[in-house]
Amino acid sequence: MKLRLLSAALAACVVLLAAPASAQGVKIGILNDQSGVYADYGGKWSFEAAKMAAEDFGGSVLGQKIEVISADHQNKPDLGVSIARRWYEVEGVDMITELTTSSVALAIHELSKQMKKIDIVVGAATSRLTGDACQPYGFHWAYDTHALAFGTGGALVDAGGDTWFFLTADYAFGYALEKDTGDFVKAKGGKVLGSVRVPLNSSDFSSFLLQAQSSKAKIIGLANAGLDTTNSIKQAAEFGIVRSGQKLAGLLLVASDVHGLGLEAAQGLVLTEGYYWDRDDKSRELANRFFARTGRMPNMIQAGTYSATLQYLKAVKAAGTKDTEAVARKLKELPVDDQFAQGGKVLENGRMVHDLYLFEVKKPSESKKPWDYYKQLAVVPGDKAFPSVKDSGCPLTKGP
Repeated sequence: MKLRLLSAALAACVVLLAAPASAQGVKIGILNDQSGVYADYGGKWSFEAAKMAAEDFGGSVLGQKIEVISADHQNKPDLGVSIARRWYEVEGVDMITELTTSSVALAIHELSKQMKKIDIVVGAATSRLTGDACQPYGFHWAYDTHALAFGTGGALVDAGGDTWFFLTADYAFGYALEKDTGDFVKAKGGKVLGSVRVPLNSSDFSSFLLQAQSSKAKIIGLANAGLDTTNSIKQAAEFGIVRSGQKLAGLLLVASDVHGLGLEAAQGLVLTEGYYWDRDDKSRELANRFFARTGRMPNMIQAGTYSATLQYLKAVKAAGTKDTEAVARKLKELPVDDQFAQGGKVLENGRMVHDLYLFEVKKPSESKKPWDYYKQLAVVPGDKAFPSVKDSGCPLTKGP
């Protein structure tokens, strides 16, 4: 009798262990840098944004509770893949999003393809995610290197900045941002005079900035992000680079970077973002609620994570199932209309197309309230900012 009871108990344990952890719920993972150079860029604030989206959706979908978890990949692709694999195989995570750092995002994009799981990249920039590295269950939200290059690079060349030198982050994101921007500069008749690759999380940019200064390029393109960008700008000020007539282009700069720099250092910078908290009533509504729970305004990455999480939940509801194939189809069918983007659409390669905005950072005298940092110069239409599926290089589709 005891033996039969023991056998039954063991069998029950096996069944419990074998069942996916999310069998009774929908589980979303926020995987990003929470302790390093990009911690302020997305970090724990993106986790808060995703939780907001789950709460706004009602806390459940298809009668199942929504759970949002997070982890720090420390900008290491091998660590990121290890966490993602455990989430998918053991913890029953249905979708991973945010994914700051292009090298990590590309690695997890490939893992998600192998395991037939959905990922929605928000924080990583490389346009390869919906180009040559596209896959059926991978999506890219908020922005990419192509859109940033088109917006900021194109605008500065049109304004007379026709010679460039790049300070480039020495990994996939930096290479893609330099290439995409350089291509736009040359297409508009400008010249790239040179570039230098800078290790991630550098503390001393002096030798790199001196090379840029000696190039005599009109524009020094900062093909980096997070603390690397803000530290570049601070040290460039110490060298008097802007005072001597050269301009800095923050090719990936967000509101939290400007907040960290202060308007005195950041004034006059031109940048492209897919979201600004004070742009319209919808963006302000999201931002004010985010501020109430975090004490700060959301940047493009954090607001984009809110949008990506909300859209995934809408797709699950519309599909009537968590099945990856069905949800991926719905993500490509449903329009994107929320506080982040209006009139957005998802292409067959997974690229979410929406308008972006060209901004100039205000002078201190122009700022009228806390976080009042930008003046809008232009709308960057989504169908121009992002390449068509045909032009993206994605091998999955041959559509227009």
